[in-house]
Parts: sequence; structure tokens; C-alpha cells
Amino acid sequence: MTNYGGIPKEFSDLKNAKVVILPVPYDGTSTWVKGADKGPEAILEASANMELYDIESKSEIYTIGIHTAKPVTEKSSPEKMTDAVYKEAKKYVGKYYTVVIGGEHSVSFGTIKAHFEKYKNMCVLQIDAHSDLRPEYEGSKYNHACVMARTRELCRVVHVGIRSQCVEELPYIIRENIFYAHEIQNNNDWFEKAVERLTANVYITIDLDGLDPSIMPSTGTPEPGGVGWYQLISFLQKVYQKRNVVGFDVVELCPNKINTAPDFLASKLIYKMIGYKFK
Repeated sequence: MTNYGGIPKEFSDLKNAKVVILPVPYDGTSTWVKGADKGPEAILEASANMELYDIESKSEIYTIGIHTAKPVTEKSSPEKMTDAVYKEAKKYVGKYYTVVIGGEHSVSFGTIKAHFEKYKNMCVLQIDAHSDLRPEYEGSKYNHACVMARTRELCRVVHVGIRSQCVEELPYIIRENIFYAHEIQNNNDWFEKAVERLTANVYITIDLDGLDPSIMPSTGTPEPGGVGWYQLISFLQKVYQKRNVVGFDVVELCPNKINTAPDFLASKLIYKMIGYKFK
């Protein structure tokens, strides 16, 4: 796979890195448009075309050292994939700022579990169109539609941008921890309230379908009415300022060769979030 950012070897070697990018090209349980397994490579390829100077922080973020690890290639079942991600993430979590790129959303639970075991008083902030709280789906508790149900067994989840649910998820909704998309459109008044629901340590999981399909059409299950770019990064800045963000993942990119702008958006979002942590 391509090295994230096309970063020079001096800054991409593990021995010099503060950040590890862990690709998980898995798409075993998605139920509509397939192709999320191509997401990590598309993100990495797009990242090689970014300008590495960040205007906002007035810095070259990559100079902190960003290493791209070998991808997790286990694909035989969602359960085995989850275990493989967990074991690989455990090698890095606590030593490096660990960033997982997917892949469908089921890839997140292994790294969430690894972070939860390392950091006390941790919660998960989910940016997503879907609440993903089904107890199980299509015969598996580790389906992409169940990832937040598994996470809720570990810790609190604060959901942002939700605009699609099934009726069987409703008993699992904790109302004060969910910020529906229709409630947060066209205003940032909810930022403080959402941050207040977060614990001291926060892991962020970003399903790209949380963004509006006008800027992020390349997902397996696009939903109208999502979060915009500047609203998202303004909110993330606030979270990074107020809480200790211990790691994150960006998942569910389903690349389309005709339109590579969403690939670039995903790679730029990752760079921004790394910058918010270190710059």
C-alpha cells in the first residue's frame, strides 16, 4: 500500500513516528454498495497528493512522524477480522497515536477495544448517519450494523449526525447521548452540550456517511442531510481542545474512480485530526 502522505522516509519510519496509520481493507458484511475494502488504498493514494503544509496550524504536520503499518488482511469472518484488528492495534496503542482506516464500520470495534483497555474513563464519539445499535444482524454480532452495540458493552457512546435507524434499535437509544442530524443543522449551539457528554478520554470513530452526500457520495449507504465539512472540523477542534482524544478511525469510504474528491476529503480529514492532536 501507498505510504500515507507520500511522506519522506525520515518521517515515515516507525522509529521516528508519533502516529501509526493502520489500514483494514475489509468489506465482509456491508449490505448495499460494496467496495469499502478499496477505501484504505484510495485514502492513501489521495493523501500522497495533499499539500503537507497546514494553513490552519501554520505547520507541516507530518514532521511529527507518521508511519503507515502493514494492513490487517484477515477476511474469513467479521469475528476473526475483529480479533485480528484488536491484536494488531494492541501493538501500537499507548506507544503511538493510532489511526485505523477502513474498510466498513465493523473494523472499528477491535481498535476501540484495544484503546478501552489502555485508557481509563474512555468513551466513544461516533460521527455517523446510522446509530449501528442492532444487537446482531444477518447472524453476526460483529456486523457493521452492530458496531456501536458492541462498543456500548464497554463504554459510553455519544452519537452525532444520526439520521437513519431501524425500529429495533430504539430501546437502546440514550436520548441525552444522541444528536440527530435534523437537530444540529445550521447551528453550532449543540457543540458544548455534546462535549459535556464526553468523558476525559475520547476515541473518535467517523463513518464517512455521517457527512452530507453532496461532499461525501462515496459510501455504501449514503443518507441525505448530513454534516458539512466546516461544521465537522469546527466540532472536532472543540473536542480536541476540551478532551484527550486518544485515537480515531475513519471508515466506510467506498471509492468511485470517476470522482476522487471524497477520497481526498477523507485523507485531508485524517491529516487535520492528527494536526489537532499535535499542533
